[in-house]
Amino acid sequence: MKKFDISVLSVAPLRQGEVMKQGIDSAVSLAKAVDKLGYKRIWFAEHHNHDAYASAATVLMVQHILANTQDIRVGSGGIMLPNHSPLVVAEQFGTLETLYPNRVDLGLGRAPGTDQKTADVIRRSNHNGVFFFEREVKDILRYVGNESVQEDVRAYPGIGTNVPIFVLGSSTDSAKIAANLGLPYAFGAQFSPHAMEEALAIYRENFQPSAYLQKPYVIACINVIAADSMEEATYISASHLQVYIDIYTNNLSQLIPPTKNFLESLSQAELEILHHRLGYTIMGDEETVRHEIIDFQQTYQVDELLVISSIYELKKEIHSYEILKHVVDELFE
Repeated sequence: MKKFDISVLSVAPLRQGEVMKQGIDSAVSLAKAVDKLGYKRIWFAEHHNHDAYASAATVLMVQHILANTQDIRVGSGGIMLPNHSPLVVAEQFGTLETLYPNRVDLGLGRAPGTDQKTADVIRRSNHNGVFFFEREVKDILRYVGNESVQEDVRAYPGIGTNVPIFVLGSSTDSAKIAANLGLPYAFGAQFSPHAMEEALAIYRENFQPSAYLQKPYVIACINVIAADSMEEATYISASHLQVYIDIYTNNLSQLIPPTKNFLESLSQAELEILHHRLGYTIMGDEETVRHEIIDFQQTYQVDELLVISSIYELKKEIHSYEILKHVVDELFE
């Protein structure tokens, strides 16, 4: 089985009744914990017009986490590029790389990270940004590249920082772009698992070696809910399952505390959502997580797992990451 690294994705979620500062403080606590555990990186996702997430100003979140951790790489998972000027993104992440050398990642996505009305407000006149994604990724690569590739407009700071850039996506289109550009590809199976096999195949088959990467590098993002027993894992997974029901009923809310017999409380329509729309999720005790991680890796052969764990109690969320780290370390002893 191919060895892989493990990393963390966060939206800096708010638990029910919390205010934004609590969501940010919890994100710092999580980052410190996974830094000590030896996770490779922690990324923060850009979402807007949602009172359950504190990561809207993603670049500020990345800077705050960098300032409060020691070794772990920190980045965006991702910056939704249609919302932003490529030059400004390069300046921002060039500044972060200048302040925190060799610890900064820039993951770029094509989606707006919000509803259409909010996207209209963010983009204002730039409604076609999604169609320029590949060109704008190239622009950022140039802005953070060496002197030899620069043009008249330049990023200061930015030039020569060579911030590592990752293409994010959940479709075959994003796979083709990552392959064309010769960049690492992070697939969002945490919410769109069905296209993963095809997308990864397209990326690997069409990958063009580049100055940035000589061979394909695949990151898969999945949900993991791990606990000391199956009973506990089933119980705490209620918060995670509710997230998906909220998404597909357009009723987004802060993380709810788990309840016993959660599935029995759901309507048939809600059960159908979980059956058909739930992202790739590994849930269980240590032994179950181990078996499912092995099955996943034997199927997809990824270079890195990017894990998100929507668990109501921060202490139990951190413990879930402890269990996963122990499982992966044991696999490759």
